[in-house]
Amino acid sequence: MGNSNEDNNKPKISETLRALGQFTHIGITMAACVLAGVLLGKFLDKLLHSSPWMVLIFSLLGAGAAIKAVFNISEKNK
Repeated sequence: MGNSNEDNNKPKISETLRALGQFTHIGITMAACVLAGVLLGKFLDKLLHSSPWMVLIFSLLGAGAAIKAVFNISEKNK
């Protein structure tokens, strides 16, 4: 009888871990996109002496890339 209860919990745990993995994937992807934009912008600002314009532009591009990546992740998981 105890075995039946354990069998019922396994799908719930599996679904929970899968959802946790997806949320982690989305969070890391968003952070990486924005961070890459900021770092690239800072590099170009130093190179071109155009502070803070490149940081602003590439931060926005990084945020846009993060949103697009989230849409791509959600499309893939359908």
